[in-house]
Amino acid sequence: MVRMLSCWTGWRFPTADDKDAEGEDVVPDPLHEEFTHLRQIYFESDPDYSARFTVPVLYDKKQKRIVNNESSEILRMLGTAFDEQLDEKYRNVVLYPTDLQKQIDEANEWHYDLINNGVYKSGFATTQEAYERNVHALFGALDKAEAHLASGEGPYYFGKQLTETDVRLFVTIIRFDPVYVQHFKCNIKDIRSGYPHLHSWMRNLYWNHPAFKDTTNFLHIRNHYTRSHKQINPFSITPVGPLPDILPLDEEVPALKQAGKL
Repeated sequence: MVRMLSCWTGWRFPTADDKDAEGEDVVPDPLHEEFTHLRQIYFESDPDYSARFTVPVLYDKKQKRIVNNESSEILRMLGTAFDEQLDEKYRNVVLYPTDLQKQIDEANEWHYDLINNGVYKSGFATTQEAYERNVHALFGALDKAEAHLASGEGPYYFGKQLTETDVRLFVTIIRFDPVYVQHFKCNIKDIRSGYPHLHSWMRNLYWNHPAFKDTTNFLHIRNHYTRSHKQINPFSITPVGPLPDILPLDEEVPALKQAGKL
C-alpha cells in the first residue's frame, strides 16, 4: 500500500526514513526497494509514459511491467486468472456468475456514474450549479440502491450471491460517512442514519468477510482525502468523527433506536 498523502509528485512509497506511522499495511515496495514513488514503476514499464500515475496497479514482476491500472478490469482478471494460486475454498468464489452478468453490468454502470464517480463530481465541483446537480443525482442513485436492497432477500446486492457489484459499491459506501459527507459535501443524508439497508449490507460485508475488513484502513482513508486535496481543505484539518468508524452489526445510531420505539 502506498502512503496516504498524494501530492504533485504522485503516490509515494514509505521509506526507512519516514517517522510517521500510517499502519502496518503501508510498507515499501518489496520489488523495488530503491523506488520512492509509484511513478517510477510507470516509467520502468514505459519511459515515455505521459498520463496519470493512478492506483491500483497490477504488476508483472517477471516481465517488469504494469499489466493494468484500471480497477474494474483488474477485478475481472483476479476473479479468474489466478485460481492455481489460491486455496481450494477460494477457487469456488465466482464474482461474475453467468446467470447474473446482465444485471451486474447494468448495476455497475449506473453505480459507477452516479455513486462511485458521483461523490467526486460533487466534491470537485467548482460552481454551485454543478455541485447541486451532481449531489442530487448521487442521492437519487443511493435511494435507488437502497430500494433495491430493501426489495431483495440479501444479504448481498444480488441476493445470496456475492458478486463484483458488492465489491465495487462497498469501496464507496464504506468511505461515505467518514469522508464524503464532510469532505465532498455529500451531506443530504449519511449512510448510518439515512439508509438502513445499505448500512446493514455494508456492515455484513465488513464484519462477516475478512477480505473487506482487512483491506479497509480508516486512518488512511481519512487522512488521504483531507490532507491531499488542498483546493478543498487548504489547512489539512481532518475531522474526528463520525465515531466509531463503523458500527457493530447489532447496533444503530441513537436517533434510529429512538425512532424504533415510537
